[in-house]
Amino acid sequence: MDEYGQIKIKIAEIMEQKGLSKTRLAHLALLDRKQLNKLLDGTAARIDFAVLARICHALQCQIDDILEYIPK
Repeated sequence: MDEYGQIKIKIAEIMEQKGLSKTRLAHLALLDRKQLNKLLDGTAARIDFAVLARICHALQCQIDDILEYIPK
């Protein structure tokens, strides 16, 4: 964790609740499987707003369901 805190990506938790596989989410959100894997394992350096919107649409959730700010 850096001096400003961190952003936790909670996509995997929502996928599990909805019973969606990585392959299915990638298809629904028009994502490359490698891009989705980077988000799921926390190695993505950045994420586009359009990608976030597609993921929220595919998971039928709100942005705060998949992203969480954790203060230092």
